[in-house]
Amino acid sequence: MKALIVYGGWDGHQPEEVSKVFEAALKQKGVEVERSDTLDSFLDAEKLQTLDVIIPQWTMGEISKEQWQGLNEAVRAGVGVAGTHGGMGDSMRSCHGFQWMVGGQFMSHPHVGEYEVYVTETTNPITAALPRRFTYNSEQYYQIVDPGINVLAETLYDYDGHVITMPCIWTKTWGKGRVFYSALGHVAEEFTKYPHVLDMTVRGMLWAAEGKKLA
Repeated sequence: MKALIVYGGWDGHQPEEVSKVFEAALKQKGVEVERSDTLDSFLDAEKLQTLDVIIPQWTMGEISKEQWQGLNEAVRAGVGVAGTHGGMGDSMRSCHGFQWMVGGQFMSHPHVGEYEVYVTETTNPITAALPRRFTYNSEQYYQIVDPGINVLAETLYDYDGHVITMPCIWTKTWGKGRVFYSALGHVAEEFTKYPHVLDMTVRGMLWAAEGKKLA
């Protein structure tokens, strides 16, 4: 199984450090991992087709038409895509196709601190090992989401006099490719502080990768 992690963008999300956390965790599962610090990695269509999963860890930034075309065609053909927090949920703000593929887009985080995560899919292999409810301390993302996503976990967002149910972990498909996203994981330290979240994230990445052989 082969994975490509493409990292960069805003430094506040520690893209390089987080990419190394993912690399180490995936290698422990026997995955062959390559890391890249350029979006030009998406221009090599032939190489992308040899991958099982692509992991963007790139907050904000701009993706060219040609870079997006390469990524889009690879995922639609069956290569999985998986990512976390702003590394995939606040990426390529001017590329609506990328946001549609992800299944959501960051809007704001009025709340930063402790909040509760509620697992809604307790039998899904990605989230089955998680506590049914757990406290997480980080930026709580308020996002616009695709109504077609398969929600695995959610939070309650209490803001401006309204309590909103907000998806925070989900899956979907994009063409023949599988998509996994988790809003958890602001910086690398969180994956050490919450090892069950790292384990869940890796399971999500592996799930996305396993779809390649079914495409």
